[in-house]
Amino acid sequence: MFCRSEAIGNGECASPRALSRAASRGQRAGAAPRALAVYIHWPFCRSKCPYCDFNSHVRRGVDTARWTRALLADLEHEAALVPARRRVVSIFFGGGTPSLMPPETAAALIERVRALWPVAPDLEVTLEANPNAAETDRFRAFAAAGVNRLSLGVQSLDPAALRFLGRAHGRAEAIAAIARARDIFARFSFDLIYARPGQTIALWRRELDEALALAGEHMSLYQLTIEPGTAFSALAARGAFAMPDEDTAAALYEMTQERMAAAGLPAYEISNHARPGAECRHNLAYWHYEDYIGIGPGAHGRLTCEGVTYAVERHRLPEEWLHAVETEGGGAIRTALDRESVVAEMLMMGLRLTGGISRRRIEQVAGCDFETAFSGRLEPLLSGGFLELGDERIAATAAGRQRLNAVLAALLA
Repeated sequence: MFCRSEAIGNGECASPRALSRAASRGQRAGAAPRALAVYIHWPFCRSKCPYCDFNSHVRRGVDTARWTRALLADLEHEAALVPARRRVVSIFFGGGTPSLMPPETAAALIERVRALWPVAPDLEVTLEANPNAAETDRFRAFAAAGVNRLSLGVQSLDPAALRFLGRAHGRAEAIAAIARARDIFARFSFDLIYARPGQTIALWRRELDEALALAGEHMSLYQLTIEPGTAFSALAARGAFAMPDEDTAAALYEMTQERMAAAGLPAYEISNHARPGAECRHNLAYWHYEDYIGIGPGAHGRLTCEGVTYAVERHRLPEEWLHAVETEGGGAIRTALDRESVVAEMLMMGLRLTGGISRRRIEQVAGCDFETAFSGRLEPLLSGGFLELGDERIAATAAGRQRLNAVLAALLA
């Protein structure tokens, strides 16, 4: 596809010993520390939502002390493979439902990250949580543990929609949890799911306006999608409900963008809205294709060493991951990516952002200018109004972001 497709660099950092040598060289060079994000996965939920295809599992009992030890061991094992001169800018506890973990576990992991790496003065530490009363009561303990940003899975303020989505909380609990998050955490956000069966533009506008009255500086708004293997996938196949047609979904999306921008929370990514400066720094690390490590079952990472980008993947099933950590120390699979794969990933992530991605950075990896790398595929997307190519950046237009999967398929064909 591109001008050169071999793996970038010489692959020297594939082993811990080589990584250690590279770390020493980086220290001697005195270069500015490279940013690093840390993701920590807690895979357990009280119940499985019918739309969810995340790596989440319901277990009758969880040995939290054992899991704390394993997560710390996984973190230390990964740290031994990360080149020096890295500075952690964000920690993100995701799941599953990480607010089900003991706050002491979060505190131990945050403390260990701080011991293993230098951290940014404004380190962002996000925890995902559900807004039911049992978890809300633990918010202050998580804040004391070092969490300074809360992400609430509200999903809807409509009682009927909450039942349809299989949520374990009610409308009143959601509103109370938002209020408590505002009181306790320096930064907070909450998620809503729209484009639900039977949802009209008028109904969604009313719900969105109510949400905006409760919101802080960030909101995540996702269109409902039917993912293979979920309970909703089986129900939809049986005709139990009908999703909005393409025109309705597009109108809902466009109204959402307009309403959020008018409220001072424009989209900075397809589904994420924030006041300028209040964007989620951790997710920006993904979309900007910066280095990050993943800890816990099924966690992924991307790590660059001496010009080589490594994809890192862990065992998905909690029990398999736990066994691997306790017997092998880690068990992660590391794969060196070639140029074509890196450029494709950069575009898949970067084109989600309203501001797009650096043209120069892509061209450095591809080994040639953008027009040459995507000859024959770029022009129809530019003339069709789906992409914009400037001297500095390549970005999807509003129409392109709305159809990003199709745009990427055409660009990367």
